[in-house]
Amino acid sequence: MTKKSFGDPKTISQTLVPSYIRELKVYQAGKPIDELTREKGLTRISKLASNENPLGPSPFAIREMTNALWDIHRYPDMHAYALKSQLSELYNLKAENITLGNGSEGIMGYIARAFLGPGSEVLTSENTFIGFYILARSVGAQLNCVPLTKDFRYDVEAIAKAINEKTKIIYIANPNNPTGTYITKTEFDLLMDHVPDHVLVILDEAYFEYANEYDDYPDSMDYRYDNVITLRTLSKAYGLSGIRVGYGFAHEDLIENLNKVKLPFEPNLIAQKGAVGALKDRPHLERTLKTNSKLLKECEQFLIEKNFSPIKSITNFITIKTGSAEASDFLFGKLLDEGVIIRPLKANEMADFVRISIGTEEEMQHFYEAMTKVLPEYDNKYGRSEI
Repeated sequence: MTKKSFGDPKTISQTLVPSYIRELKVYQAGKPIDELTREKGLTRISKLASNENPLGPSPFAIREMTNALWDIHRYPDMHAYALKSQLSELYNLKAENITLGNGSEGIMGYIARAFLGPGSEVLTSENTFIGFYILARSVGAQLNCVPLTKDFRYDVEAIAKAINEKTKIIYIANPNNPTGTYITKTEFDLLMDHVPDHVLVILDEAYFEYANEYDDYPDSMDYRYDNVITLRTLSKAYGLSGIRVGYGFAHEDLIENLNKVKLPFEPNLIAQKGAVGALKDRPHLERTLKTNSKLLKECEQFLIEKNFSPIKSITNFITIKTGSAEASDFLFGKLLDEGVIIRPLKANEMADFVRISIGTEEEMQHFYEAMTKVLPEYDNKYGRSEI
């Protein structure tokens, strides 16, 4: 039987798809390990591209998820009582102040659906989390982006000055991805002094656990503004990227309206159980943070010794300038040949930068060996005199 083909995709797209969807670019994740294995047949691969926890999840989380497998023929608790109770106790909040999603990006999507639409204006920074750009544009909102400062930080004063009567949302990733920098308590206070009541501030604190040890880091839970929603995730420090659990804190009125557009039964059963187990295992989190702090400093020192100038990071990744898009592609490709996956930042409009996630000690040693091997050829082609 002859298979029928669909019609001209360009015609269908023009007819059915809004222009602001057609113009979107698909989010590109870090290169998967299996893909590199298939392409190059390598057996030693270190993925340093997606800011995951290289130590893996808590054994408590694995136990809870394993036990839950016997119940996957049942729908999960739509209200996620156990997980919300754990978060309520941890952060001294009512369950009514908590929303959950398929990663923090899932909650961003609900925020965009509930509060934005064609003609809405969103204010944020250049060179920040591209997932938010995509979600805002997917509902037809206009993005107004302020440049980073010379030291690759959010320019809070410029953002405050850019607020207007059409601004609906201000998005702040704190710490910022992909630079690893952060706004301070003083800067956050300055910003909020200029934010009117009609503007919702999203504080994306995906890397909160890594940043919270810094005295001048503004933990948003210390403020409890009515027009601020805090987003956090268990994908990073808690090592649960694969099951996608994010949570948000806000005034109960905001949460109630988000829940109106939220998919039911999210997070799924396994994710809810794993998240509860992970949040109970404080020693695993502390071990993660201690290991990351040590290896982050070692990586920073290695890059400095190799004549790079890494952006000062308080997260689990470091970003360096290569000098050009071609140099970034060359370094990325050569490291792939050695089995090391890093992240080029072209999608973040930082084509002359690459980002390196912090892995295990063995993975970081692999990175150091690979970099040392490829840098002579890199220097011969591009040099680093202006980096």
